[in-house]
Amino acid sequence: MNLLLSDRTLPAGLPANEENRYIDLSEMKIANCVGCFGCWVKTPGKCVIRDDAVKVYPLIAQSRRVLYVSRLYCGSYDIPMKTMLERAIPVQQAFIRIHGGETHHVQRDVAEKEAVIIAYGDICEEEKALFRRLAGRNAHNMSFRKWDVRFVPEEEVDGAICGEVQKWESC
Repeated sequence: MNLLLSDRTLPAGLPANEENRYIDLSEMKIANCVGCFGCWVKTPGKCVIRDDAVKVYPLIAQSRRVLYVSRLYCGSYDIPMKTMLERAIPVQQAFIRIHGGETHHVQRDVAEKEAVIIAYGDICEEEKALFRRLAGRNAHNMSFRKWDVRFVPEEEVDGAICGEVQKWESC
């Protein structure tokens, strides 16, 4: 499965098929993680908060390719994307393993994936460097086999999205 996860309205005309899933986080009701760890202790693999996030994080886990689209805010994902990624903690277990010489949580049936992150907004070089570092750390935690960050001006986001989705069609 290919997953497009965006913090903004998606461009019209994206190819519809069983293999591609498109999610506009700006249209969803997703509460902040409260840090209760219920997803590890009370209901393993499932968040105790029942909102739209419970439909999304299983898709993140199952995807072979994922395209994240987020405005950058202070060198990080903006609120809708950051909130969703924090709520995806049920795809990990409380147990720790050594991975690449570092300690990381054991993944709960998470497919190894390729990821592209389209970051947009008015972004300075320092913020780009900080975000690249964050994305690299996320790649270790989220089973990214391969990943890339693309910085684009806001007016070019729709074209960048369409270009990445077209690549899925040729694979």
